[in-house]
Amino acid sequence: MSIREINVAELESLLAAGVRLVDVRETDEYESGHVPGAVHVALGTVPDRVDAFQGDGPVYVVCRSGARSMRACEFLVQQGIDAVNVAGGTLDWVAGGRTVVTGSTPL
Repeated sequence: MSIREINVAELESLLAAGVRLVDVRETDEYESGHVPGAVHVALGTVPDRVDAFQGDGPVYVVCRSGARSMRACEFLVQQGIDAVNVAGGTLDWVAGGRTVVTGSTPL
């Protein structure tokens, strides 16, 4: 199975266009700093929260480095959802000097 991937520079451009972004890290990780606009669905809850990923167009999935988000994307694609992994994850986002927000973001 082939999963599409983008890097954080591509994500930054896409976010300006209003794409959907889901962060699959644990709650404490998410609340300590996440990409602006990302909603939170912890990886362990993805099978129960498939509806959070459904919608028009692709959904972009991010985690700390890209490994957990890849696992989420693999599962979501099997469910018929157009999921795209963000390679490098939040680590690359921060390393590039991009803004993060703290706290929780409701769905």
